[in-house]
Amino acid sequence: MSNEPVIRRMTMDDLPAVDAIEKATFARPWPESAYAHELQKNPAARYLVAETDGKVAGFAGAWIIIDESHITNIAVAEAARGQGIGRKLTEALLQYLSNLGAAYTTLEVRESNAAAIGLYRSLGFQAVGRRKRYYEDNGEDALIMVCDCLPPTDPDFEEPETLHLDEA
Repeated sequence: MSNEPVIRRMTMDDLPAVDAIEKATFARPWPESAYAHELQKNPAARYLVAETDGKVAGFAGAWIIIDESHITNIAVAEAARGQGIGRKLTEALLQYLSNLGAAYTTLEVRESNAAAIGLYRSLGFQAVGRRKRYYEDNGEDALIMVCDCLPPTDPDFEEPETLHLDEA
């Protein structure tokens, strides 16, 4: 990888690349139409992509409702793994969630996914429970992890969806 990844909001134009990464990463991938729905119809959804050399190398997303958030997925293209892109995406997503008002976030992770669990722990996540037979492809349990040490909110953060209460 010659360039530092650029982390930005996912757009509809990113969906073919996101779909390819999704299919190569997950045993039961979401269809591309699910991401289109998330971007166009789900006001609680926020998705980011990591772009290197002009190509999507990974993505991450979450749902946020008031001060609660749940990370739906994080994936990095196989050729881009081991280069810190997953960490940068996760850090950017945690900052984004904080900026949107989240006090904490949760996620599920395969109990056998030691690399992801190690990353999440290094970012302040703690295992708080288990979902038995969560993964349909092989019946594997999922660890439920929570992070309540999100980064400080960026006071200058704003996005098109930002509501200004003095204008409401």
